[in-house]
Amino acid sequence: MDSRPIGIFDSGVGGLTVVKEVMNSLAGESIVYFGDTARVPYGSKSKQTVTKFSAQIIRFLLTQDVKAIIIACNTVSSNSIEELREIFPNIPIVEVVGPGVHMALHTTKTGIIGVVGTHATIESNKYPELLLAKDSALKVYGKACPLFVPLVEDGWAERDVAYQVVKEYLRPLLEKNIDSLILGCTHYPMLTSTIKKVVGDQIELINPAEEAARQMGDILSKNDMTSDDYDPEYKFYVSDSEERFKEMAQIFLNKPIEHIATVPIEEY
Repeated sequence: MDSRPIGIFDSGVGGLTVVKEVMNSLAGESIVYFGDTARVPYGSKSKQTVTKFSAQIIRFLLTQDVKAIIIACNTVSSNSIEELREIFPNIPIVEVVGPGVHMALHTTKTGIIGVVGTHATIESNKYPELLLAKDSALKVYGKACPLFVPLVEDGWAERDVAYQVVKEYLRPLLEKNIDSLILGCTHYPMLTSTIKKVVGDQIELINPAEEAARQMGDILSKNDMTSDDYDPEYKFYVSDSEERFKEMAQIFLNKPIEHIATVPIEEY
């Protein structure tokens, strides 16, 4: 048994979708979460900057004695995962793009798949590349949706303006007759109810967080690193706006956040 926590990080509140899945499927595991709320969004930043920010966060998480890390950010996963694994070779790292690809392959019936994400994720072409490597007959259509992240970060996911923005962004994908839609940013599952209103019940929404949590469970089991703590500890850290994050986290996770602190992340 290894009672050390799992480290999870994202550019902001979006990674809480991964935290929620880990809490549900790996109930005995403690978690240390970092949300880079001072520097969100990552999707408009260069690969070099995204890699630099992510390395700073991982160095911080290592000071918290984490045993493994989930990169709960598609922008980081699609642009920087190889570099980060080279920089930090001694700790297991799970990302979210591979899990999204795995779920899409097992979900689509028609082979027509849509992907929404940040500019950086869509421009990396990582999802189409990995999907077509598995099945060259697939048709994969991507769409950058940069306004989704600020809508979530500002708590506007259920407002009318969100519906209008989602409708506008998804129109080109709906015209392609997709049957599956990969939510290629961990913020986007927080828009699920609004997206469902736009796409209806015929299109399956794919949340890579579910598979990422399962893959982490597999890694911990294979390496004899699991924990069955009856009272796991959850710690949350941010780079800015501590109270705002706490408020949103408590609503989304439906539990009180007892430990939250601001970290001067640029010092790492």
